[in-house]
Amino acid sequence: RLIRLRYRETAEMIRVKGKMCVLMINDLDAGAGRFDERTQYTVNTQLVHGTLMNIADNPTNVQLPGSYDSQPIHRVPIIVTGNDFSTLYAPLTRDGRMTKFYWQPNREDRIGIVSGIFHGDGLSTGEIEQLIDTFDNQAIDFFSALRSRIYDEQIRKFIYDIGIDRVSSRVVNSKERPPKFETPNFSISRLIEFGELIKAEQQRLELSGLAREYNQVPSLTSQASNTNTNTNSSYTIPTPDQAQANHKAPLSNPVISQSTSPKVANGLNQCQIGQHNGSKKPLDLGLDLETQDQIGELLAQGYRLTLEYGNERRVKNNAWKSGNPLPENNVSEAIAALTERLGEHKGEYVRLIGIDTKAKRRVIEKIIQRP
Repeated sequence: RLIRLRYRETAEMIRVKGKMCVLMINDLDAGAGRFDERTQYTVNTQLVHGTLMNIADNPTNVQLPGSYDSQPIHRVPIIVTGNDFSTLYAPLTRDGRMTKFYWQPNREDRIGIVSGIFHGDGLSTGEIEQLIDTFDNQAIDFFSALRSRIYDEQIRKFIYDIGIDRVSSRVVNSKERPPKFETPNFSISRLIEFGELIKAEQQRLELSGLAREYNQVPSLTSQASNTNTNTNSSYTIPTPDQAQANHKAPLSNPVISQSTSPKVANGLNQCQIGQHNGSKKPLDLGLDLETQDQIGELLAQGYRLTLEYGNERRVKNNAWKSGNPLPENNVSEAIAALTERLGEHKGEYVRLIGIDTKAKRRVIEKIIQRP
């Protein structure tokens, strides 16, 4: 309702004042995006998607709930911002409803933006370039936080000087003038020093992996904590015979352990999948033997298989893009579909995901293709 109300208010402003107006929605993917199957897809989220789609299809006929106005209104452009629109409802992002503009600043853009951030701080163009080259993988917000960290040091010094128990009486309930702070020292060496501290904090956050430990099975968590990243490790799932023997047993975490390296024959990886589909004919595909065996074992136990893709930037930010599930009824069809999708995503990271649909958790994550 709020979106419709603001849209009609903006259209009325265009009609009355005769000025061009737009409706802005910042970080739409953060509020309405669905990152994976664990993210709640609430009624409110569905209403937001439905409202935006309705406005895109009928921009001059936007009604408020409980009322109807037959008079057409002015068309109002809606501009939304976000980091990953792949998390939105797919029909909303189709061409015709949404025109997409992707912007990633190059080195010249970054120099201009960072120069504006440190404008008036006495840094030369060469020092700005040195700062950007030192932290070339950081986002623009990093440099804003870096500048704020310099001022934070003075505030900490002020607290240490007067004592933390006297801060309130000195700042809020004091008859003295508010404290004044001198202009900080924005030398390039000092900025790099504080930048390394912020970078170290980022690395500690990435290495903690608490969410991964919470969402994954314990054995896989211990493996992930040892590597601190998603590596191309191979895991062995319980065999179909074991799964059949435990069919009536309560659901438990599968045993995941390190297995041997794949066997290669005549320059091609071969897989004997007769134990899964009744055929004795090996498949000569671009997948290693272990991956093909794991696919058969996972499907035999009723797990759902899917893929996640991402370029280097997405993988670094742990923002994988989900793909469609693989066929579940036939192992050879699943492997063939997997091979086809690997060809469609050449030059990208591809990760195989095994999902226990009953327990709603992942049982395996394995990178099977790297650029």
